[in-house]
Amino acid sequence: MTLYILSRNANLYSTRRLVEAAHARGWECRVIDYLRCSIEIQKNSLHINYNGEKLPIPDAIIPRIGASRTFFGTAMVRHLEMMNVFSVAGSLAISRSRDKLRSLQILSKHGVDMPKTVFASNKSSAKDIIKLSGGAPLVLKILEGTQGVGVVLAESQKAAKSVLDAFYGMNVNLLVQEYIEEAGGADIRAIVVDGEVVGAMKRQGAEGDFRSNLHQGGSSSAYTLNRKERAMALLAAKAMGLGVCGVDMIPSKRGPLVMEVNSSPGLKGIEKATGMDIAGKIMEYIAKSVPTSPSQRKRPKDSIGA
Repeated sequence: MTLYILSRNANLYSTRRLVEAAHARGWECRVIDYLRCSIEIQKNSLHINYNGEKLPIPDAIIPRIGASRTFFGTAMVRHLEMMNVFSVAGSLAISRSRDKLRSLQILSKHGVDMPKTVFASNKSSAKDIIKLSGGAPLVLKILEGTQGVGVVLAESQKAAKSVLDAFYGMNVNLLVQEYIEEAGGADIRAIVVDGEVVGAMKRQGAEGDFRSNLHQGGSSSAYTLNRKERAMALLAAKAMGLGVCGVDMIPSKRGPLVMEVNSSPGLKGIEKATGMDIAGKIMEYIAKSVPTSPSQRKRPKDSIGA
């Protein structure tokens, strides 16, 4: 088995763990900086050049595409899919998950519960948007934000209107969501691999911060999902078409609510919190999914017509 990990930094914890897990199976594994790749397209001929040399076709890839490089990264994943290379996350599924608005629309269509969300242009009335969202307090999220950056809690209607007016004045695209007070600044991340929850942790925001992201100073601990939480995580992963993903949920009075589905979840927090070999689970998924005969390999369904 030849495996490529598409990552910009071979020293990142997640990348290193994936390489270790692949080597533990005796596989050939390379970390490929996808920004150093160039695509070559001719009639009936698809190739990738890497650092000036033609890159051999691998059996499988694990995309670790940064949010700011989604367009180029998914183009590279799509090119490899066209070459019948198996990917744990399809190019179309990655693109869908990175678009916060689009992902919520998809999740809604598949019956996934989430906080009430409003999206409108800067031509709309801030007062009307606040009313549609259920009134203050409200959470405002910049569509391009990641890791908790660009997320603001407006505790009063006056504050919400001020923030909306300020962002709309800068032509920033925003999602406005109801604030789930009973969550207490905590959320749950479930890692789904091949239709199975392989680990879960509870993340608690730093004191005084409603955001639970570990990058914003939050803490994590192992967590056992209840039946509804497990079902919601699996439904969300299936709706997004992701073989490997992190599903972020918050507890509420009406049950678990999905906030986001991450197509490239970090492994450090979940492995440290649970002590589980998540990287090894991903290798099991690849071993199960990649036929031993190259002639049997087909392009992933969600990449067709990409």
